[in-house]
Amino acid sequence: MHLIVGLGNPGPRYAGTRHNAGFLVLDELARRRGATFAKTRHAGVARADGVILAKPTTFMNVSGLAVQAAMARYGIRPEDVIVVHDDLDLPLGRIRVKRGGSAAGQRGVQDTIDRIGAAFVRIRVGIGRPPPEWATERWVLSRFGDDERGTLQRVVAAAADAVEVVLEAGLEAAMNVTNGLDLAAPADPDAAPSAADAP
Repeated sequence: MHLIVGLGNPGPRYAGTRHNAGFLVLDELARRRGATFAKTRHAGVARADGVILAKPTTFMNVSGLAVQAAMARYGIRPEDVIVVHDDLDLPLGRIRVKRGGSAAGQRGVQDTIDRIGAAFVRIRVGIGRPPPEWATERWVLSRFGDDERGTLQRVVAAAADAVEVVLEAGLEAAMNVTNGLDLAAPADPDAAPSAADAP
């Protein structure tokens, strides 16, 4: 049994924001499985095909509380947890799969590490650094622009694919398939790059 957690902030105010990239990927995984989320004390949870999908209803900075509670409820080990989260250090269009490591300033990841250790697998979804005039806090709580929608759709699908590969073929296979992708590149090699496709 694996627990897959998408990090984000609950409620309509934060829906579709960069910080909620993990929620978008979990929604895609649930869609593929025909699963729906039911509310528990600390998360919305969906069960399907031998996995548990969880979207914390705690706020980002205490995400580890929801992860820890779900692990205890379903008897899941840290090494069988996959956490999907946004990452400022990667541009939109890039995804990285890894196990362990530091939180690199992502507070939801840090809280999870503090509570369960760093043995879980991470699917890091790039959201890029803010423009110079933007504070980081404002950037992560902003919504994706119309010119980013195409790239975002490809990223969400590829991040969900990465989770599936971890489950079916293991971490190394997922790293090999995913970590070299540049989803901001135009699908048509003869197409001129647009603002949405800029790396």
